[in-house]
Amino acid sequence: MPPALNPSLTMPLRIDFFAIVILLGVIQSLLLGGLFLTGQRAKSVANRMMGWMMLAFCAAILEVFLCYSNYQFQTLWADNFAEPTNFLLALLPFFFVYARLYGRLPRHYGWHLLPFAFWCLYSLFWQHQPPDYKYNSYLDAWHPELPFRAVTLWHSEDPLHIREHVNDFTLVSILAYLGLSFREIGRAFRQQQLPFFTLKSVAPFTQLRNLKLLSCLFPMLFIGVKLTFEEDLGDYLLGSLVTFYVYLTSYLVMSHSVLFQVENLENEPKKKYEKSSLSEDYGELILQKLQQLLETEKPYLDNDFTLPKLAQRLSVSPHHLSQVLNDRLQQSFFDWLAYHRVEEAKRLLSNPAFSHLKIDEIAERVGYNSTSAFHTAFKRFVGKTPAQFRNQEKL
Repeated sequence: MPPALNPSLTMPLRIDFFAIVILLGVIQSLLLGGLFLTGQRAKSVANRMMGWMMLAFCAAILEVFLCYSNYQFQTLWADNFAEPTNFLLALLPFFFVYARLYGRLPRHYGWHLLPFAFWCLYSLFWQHQPPDYKYNSYLDAWHPELPFRAVTLWHSEDPLHIREHVNDFTLVSILAYLGLSFREIGRAFRQQQLPFFTLKSVAPFTQLRNLKLLSCLFPMLFIGVKLTFEEDLGDYLLGSLVTFYVYLTSYLVMSHSVLFQVENLENEPKKKYEKSSLSEDYGELILQKLQQLLETEKPYLDNDFTLPKLAQRLSVSPHHLSQVLNDRLQQSFFDWLAYHRVEEAKRLLSNPAFSHLKIDEIAERVGYNSTSAFHTAFKRFVGKTPAQFRNQEKL
């Protein structure tokens, strides 16, 4: 049996401002995780990702609270229990952004979870150790002034000698997934033919952009803390910043932010238009007028085409037209516009008479001012890039 811990070598509980702030963050993130993973909100993929993100935050800052408050002396079994969540701190926010933009997770998303899964398994090497090892581990990170204990390891705690680089791996993960998040948000802005830093509010793109810009504080503070403090002594600052993100999320939930609206529910269009004056017959008439217009003209080729312009061509209100597109075609106006532009592009790309046109010229002909926005829309509907589609048609 390993010797009992000597109470004289422990430290009194430290409950100060930072301890209280972090503890409140633990409680709030746990509540938010439960909120997003249950009930109506859980029907949204993005909300489920937010729920898991809150639980990952909860685990990470709970560990910081235990260590900072010295309560870790009473819970040595939990030493470094949340270390694998380092690889979720930026991954799950990226999943949230992607799911909020596209209504689903990235293809092959499981590959992104491999570092987390690997570190969970690898952590068994230091979790399955004597209590005195965990005591020394805690002292090494938070109380290097106290004397260590002699201990015989049950086995190597780090056979691959990679654990000392966990902070480097964490920083790379954070920067990589921040970059991927900004890439997807940037694509969304280009698809709307808007600059990334536009002052115009375009839901949910501007909200996602602002949230990710705020997230840039974390890697900056992470680098500063790790360069300034030894071991984990400055992690209470990171825990406080994560708590700020948790309470910001709470504020956004209470303010009914579009970031957390439940998308793709069958009854959502009905709720949205439940007070509409549009009758079944009038809706059918609008749909017929739209089909007749498309048989004779191609208004979607106008690079400045908008919902109000289409409504004006049909002599109907934009609200009624939007309802018809949503209820009868299950498309937003932007989806409808992109679909018809892509169909026209497919016709041009497969026609040998237009083989001399470059891809950017095709994009311009079908109404896109931005080639990148054209590529994004084309791949979304066709599953291939315009160049791949053209080459396939030549075979």
